[in-house]
Amino acid sequence: MTVERPPPPPPSRPPTIYDVAKAAGVAASTVSRAFSRPGRVNAETAERIRAAAQALGYRTNPLARALPTGRTSMIAVIISDITNPFYFEIIRGAQAAAAEAGYTMLLADAQESDVLEREALDRALPTVEGIVLASSRMSDSAIRMTAKQRPMIVLNRAVAGVPSLVTDNPHGARRAAEHFADLGHRTITYVAGPEASWADGIRWRSLREAAADLGLQTRRLGPYKPNVAGGEQAAGDLVHKPTTAILAYNDQLAIGIIRGLTAVGTVVPDDVSIIGFDNIFAADLITPRLTTVAAPLRALGGTAVHNLLAIINGARSRASDPTVLPTRLVERASTTRRSRRRAMTPAGRTSAN
Repeated sequence: MTVERPPPPPPSRPPTIYDVAKAAGVAASTVSRAFSRPGRVNAETAERIRAAAQALGYRTNPLARALPTGRTSMIAVIISDITNPFYFEIIRGAQAAAAEAGYTMLLADAQESDVLEREALDRALPTVEGIVLASSRMSDSAIRMTAKQRPMIVLNRAVAGVPSLVTDNPHGARRAAEHFADLGHRTITYVAGPEASWADGIRWRSLREAAADLGLQTRRLGPYKPNVAGGEQAAGDLVHKPTTAILAYNDQLAIGIIRGLTAVGTVVPDDVSIIGFDNIFAADLITPRLTTVAAPLRALGGTAVHNLLAIINGARSRASDPTVLPTRLVERASTTRRSRRRAMTPAGRTSAN
């Protein structure tokens, strides 16, 4: 069916729902239902309304539509650092799930600051139906207070009383420890990320427990900023604290460590083996290619939004235990068997053991 192009409304005002209703030959209430609850409008009628709206240049206003219903079809995703490649696939997964459900997703960058995160939430709360907090740097009490105002899902962190979604960090840390043990390494240095990171604490604790079971020694270095620059800073410290095996808080730190150690003559993996966390796209581009603990990042974002929308639509949340997604070790070229003849020295060179 074709719709004759109606005359445009007077230039002094944008088209309204009444203009669309007149052009489509239906009541204004039918137009409203077609946009807010399309399943309640006959498919042929809905198509006629959409064609008329497109011809007129009409756009729905979610905030105006929300006035009588309280529903804006908008959610917010707050992430700790938009420049961190870890979030790329999470954002893609969240966006796809939101779009599939007819929701608009607002994205805010907290820049690793609990203050900026709080400000972003304050601005978003009046206009969104729910919130996904990814790797929040706020305190548990602040998160719980916000969760009382809007439905919320917390990513990469377990917060008592709030629905949470995490990856299996204990399994990932154990697989890394087992891999090092299989290669003959006896001591693992953990290069830590931000002190406010819940995942950092879990990874360090899980590594120590796994190492104790395997008869390995561990030590912790850091904290460092969770980026390449932080890894390069860690490399400067590592050349004065020799080691043969490094587990980094995330892939960006690991990549920075590789770059920093290579610059002073340490050969990865011949002199030191390195494992990261997250399996970001750059892990397969660095030389040597990075062995890492992979997380299903796109599924993490998509599942978070699906769970959030279920709660918004009346499902009861199970906030007692976090939902856990699996991890796996991806073996690449940054790890190898420990050499009995070579080890890092404070100068970054190698010498006989």
